Amino acid sequence: MMKFSKWNFFVLVGGMIIYVVDIGVDFWVASRYFYQGQYSWSILILCFRGLSSIITQIFSYEWFKNDWEDTDTGKLKLVFLVHLFHCGIFIRYWFALKYGCQVAFKQTRSRDAPEADPSNFIQKQAIDAVTDINMLRVFKTFLETTPQLFLQIYIFMEHGKTHFYQYAAIIMSFCGISLSMVDYQISLRKSLPDKDEFHVLSKFMYLFYKLLTITSWILSISLITLLSVGISVILLIFLWICGFTWTLKQHTTFCKSKKMEYLYRTVVGFILIFSFFNIKGRRTKVWISIYYATHTVVTLGILFVYIFWKPSFIKEIYFTIVSILTILSLVLGIIFLVVYYSHLHPTTYCRPQGCSDEVDGVVGQRERVKTDRFQNFLMQ
Repeated sequence: MMKFSKWNFFVLVGGMIIYVVDIGVDFWVASRYFYQGQYSWSILILCFRGLSSIITQIFSYEWFKNDWEDTDTGKLKLVFLVHLFHCGIFIRYWFALKYGCQVAFKQTRSRDAPEADPSNFIQKQAIDAVTDINMLRVFKTFLETTPQLFLQIYIFMEHGKTHFYQYAAIIMSFCGISLSMVDYQISLRKSLPDKDEFHVLSKFMYLFYKLLTITSWILSISLITLLSVGISVILLIFLWICGFTWTLKQHTTFCKSKKMEYLYRTVVGFILIFSFFNIKGRRTKVWISIYYATHTVVTLGILFVYIFWKPSFIKEIYFTIVSILTILSLVLGIIFLVVYYSHLHPTTYCRPQGCSDEVDGVVGQRERVKTDRFQNFLMQ
């Protein structure tokens, strides 16, 4: 297990500030659309925010309940009440800041100290707390941040003019996606002993690969939405069904209850609409190739449709700019993907006793405790 440093503590504080600012920006943008009479946009933004908040609160409370099975029921009731008012994430930030402050500023940790050593125990508590936050932020990113980025880009392309609050929403969306992607990978490698350290160059390569491929896909979906909202909705539903079905076939064992497991698989289906994730921690060279090859074919297909059947309300200059940005983002994203996985990806997949492909196997099904939660989560 790696060390929770002062830098990690400051990043955690920054992440909490950005989380609060993001909430404020969402309500500000929604209120501006409502004030201008754009009620549908305002309602959609609030729906994205509400849906992601409900789902993250459900998972957060379930994790507290699983981790505190032997604790006082009165404590769990208080935690439930806090989650009911959609403030569960702040409890997790409080624990993370509490433990993080102790290990980063008040205690020293020896690498040779036993696991039961108090400093090492608090170190682990801090990393576990941050890990849970970053898992919840991944859910939020693909349930709220990414759909809102798609909505803002679509509104801009449809009307051809923007306001300051739209730029603010787009910037916050890009910041949210970027931070959640990188922080997720950092937490993964801090939490699991069989994962190599995530170096600086690897972080940037991974960030650009994710951000550029997601951007290209969002621009493509925005174009097809301009052509026909119905076709766009059908395409997204079809992609979700494919992602959900693939998740079912993987036989994930992330949650203790069947209901929560199906909710988890439903959420993963939404995530797979926008980006690829390795659910089982196995080598997925074939699957990731199929995934991005499909995205490339669909993206090029949408652009060809516009070339031969371009709507009259789309200006030539707008279509040209969006097409260039879409293709450029896709090509650069694929290049970063190839470079990352071929040269910069941490390659420690196997422990001395055996390969980590087995993290979701029989042992994981018998007992899934807090320290093993990330092993059954989206792996990369």
